[in-house]
Formats: sequence, C-alpha cells, structure tokens
Amino acid sequence: MISETNMLTSPVAPRDHVLGAPEAPVIVVEYGDYECQFCGQAHKVVSELMRSFGKQMRYVYRQFPLTAVHPHAQQAAEAAEAAGAQDDVWKMHDMLYRHQRALDMRSLTRHAALIGLDLPRFANDLARHVHAPRVREDFLSGLRSGVNGTPTFFINGFRHNGPFDVKTLGSAIEAAIEMPAHAP
Repeated sequence: MISETNMLTSPVAPRDHVLGAPEAPVIVVEYGDYECQFCGQAHKVVSELMRSFGKQMRYVYRQFPLTAVHPHAQQAAEAAEAAGAQDDVWKMHDMLYRHQRALDMRSLTRHAALIGLDLPRFANDLARHVHAPRVREDFLSGLRSGVNGTPTFFINGFRHNGPFDVKTLGSAIEAAIEMPAHAP
C-alpha cells in the first residue's frame, strides 16, 4: 500500500501553471525552487521530456522555495507568479532557470523587462508581496504531499522516488503511459 506521503494530495487545478495537451495520459507535477541547482538541472530534463513525449505529457510546476538555504528563492517564486499574473509565467520560469545566479531584485527587474512585462506592475507586485499567498499555498500543498526537498516529481499523482535524469524520468513516464490513471 502506498502511504499518503507518496501521493499528490492537491490535485491539478485551473490555478496551476500547466504546459501540454489537456488530454495527455500523463501529468508530471514538479515542486521546485528557482535557486536550487538540482532544479536547474531538472529544468533541462523536463524540457527534453516535453519535446520527446509531446501530447502524451502535461507538466505542472509548483513553487517550493527553500528559504533556509536559498535566500532569493521566495522572491524568485513571487517574480514567477507576478509574471504569471501578466500571462508570462513560462517565459519568466525559463529566464529564472537560465539565470539562477541572478535572482536579486535588480536582476529580476531586468528579466521582467527582457520578457516584456509591465515593469511598474511587476515591481509593485513584488514590493507588496501580492503573490506570496499563492507561493505559500503551493509550498503547503507540497508539505501535505510529503515534499521535503527539491526537485520533487509526481507522475500521475504518485511520487517519483528515483533519479530525475532523462532516462529514469522518461522510463517512469513511459510506464505511466502504458497504464494511465490520473490520480489527484
């Protein structure tokens, strides 16, 4: 029997940031931290898997900033959410992972300018921590699902406890395609 900490307890919902076809038989949920070097590696893996699996895979990213070890993680997560409020979460997501060592406020503003965000709105959102509740909601949903580090992946609602390289995650996704059953 699988314990609840091996299951995704917060189902994918319209509030989530999702890439991929709605009818995809596999949903991969990642809890990540923009300042985590391992998440940076995982970002490249997920990009490759999205290209490889195409319409067979949906990808969901949820914020899990590890603020005790990553001083810019919370601000970066809020920046991604501020970009999402302007319909550009994925551009900011990619930008943050490409520039993981540039997550201070000045750099975040430069990233926002490069992707064409409304800068006064973006700066105001960050200054007022408008999106902090959403980041916290993601974080708490991760805790309820047993997430204690990043990156943590769930494939069709079940925690992936193996490595997150292309071959291993790809094999797990292939196995899920062969027996699709959307869990939470």
